[in-house]
Amino acid sequence: MSKVYWLTGLSGAGKSTIAKGAEVALTRQVERIKVLDGDEIRLGINADLGFSEEDRLENNRRTAEIAKLFMTSGFTVIVSFISPLKTFRTMAKSIIGASQLYEVYINADLHTCETRDTKGLYKKARNGFIKEFTGISAPYEVPIQPNLEINTAQQNVDESINTLVQFILNNNEI
Repeated sequence: MSKVYWLTGLSGAGKSTIAKGAEVALTRQVERIKVLDGDEIRLGINADLGFSEEDRLENNRRTAEIAKLFMTSGFTVIVSFISPLKTFRTMAKSIIGASQLYEVYINADLHTCETRDTKGLYKKARNGFIKEFTGISAPYEVPIQPNLEINTAQQNVDESINTLVQFILNNNEI
């Protein structure tokens, strides 16, 4: 039975890198796999949304609906989304189904994320050029009991990808 693995964490924590690496690693073992990446979703179907709390909620709602469509079509889905608030993640679980969605916290402290910031977003946010930036001027609520936590400040990229791959293989009933 297909599942959704919802990766949440700060910008720069490593969500997209881990999601895409896991997709490559699982291609031979999982017949159908799809990554829904927050940056890519915002370029397309959610391009009309900003970064207010209401728009972020709608961004997460639409993505949860898309993930559910893929999942019910037999895909294993990895969602790479900041999903900063518990209410956003709870809503995704209610849309997809609590037993079908695994919350994966990609944990990296703010300092680590800022040192990885190749786009300069944290610097822009700290200088007031980006409003409502998660971790700086907008909150991030750390998951209380995620199904899996990957600390990317303590694990390298390959170890982090392998942790997610093993978790998916153990929970996807492959």
